[in-house]
Amino acid sequence: MDEKREIILVTDGDVCARKAIEKAVHQIGGRCISRSGGNPTPINSSEMIRLIKLAKHDPVVVMVDDEGNEKYGIGEKIIYDLYKHPDIDIIGVLVVASNTKFVKGVHVDFSIDSSGSIIRNAVDKEGIPTFGTILYGDTVDVVEECKFPVVVGIGDIGKMKGKDDVCKGAPIVTKALDEILKRHNSNGDKRVN
Repeated sequence: MDEKREIILVTDGDVCARKAIEKAVHQIGGRCISRSGGNPTPINSSEMIRLIKLAKHDPVVVMVDDEGNEKYGIGEKIIYDLYKHPDIDIIGVLVVASNTKFVKGVHVDFSIDSSGSIIRNAVDKEGIPTFGTILYGDTVDVVEECKFPVVVGIGDIGKMKGKDDVCKGAPIVTKALDEILKRHNSNGDKRVN
């Protein structure tokens, strides 16, 4: 395939998150690189790119996870490598809040809170709005350095006190991915009105 692949990055990949993301991606009609799930991400950048290119259609959703490492970890290295790759177009990033300390955080364009509402502020791990637009997580600092078209905050995927449970259809992460696609497809203003 000669044209660029359209990618959505998700900065989480543990077992619970992977199941919820797989469900959400199916519901939005995308393709999920399930082998990118893991805590930390079990494959390197080269393998990630190979799998992305093999995906049947776009958007392709990939998971990147640093396993709580506040330093520059494998997940952040993969984000940067994908960002720089000429055949990949990252159309949005879903940044996941965690309790990781000593991180700079990332400014979000908006968040989806645990009730499924679009809000201007960042959220915490439970999907509760915080004061300000900086979200703190273990695989997000590199996102601040890159220029992505839209950065969406979310709580702990597949959890948030059961509100994003895969048995309920993973509604919070599904809405977040859908909002990234809506903004990409409309080419409109990515920010909340």
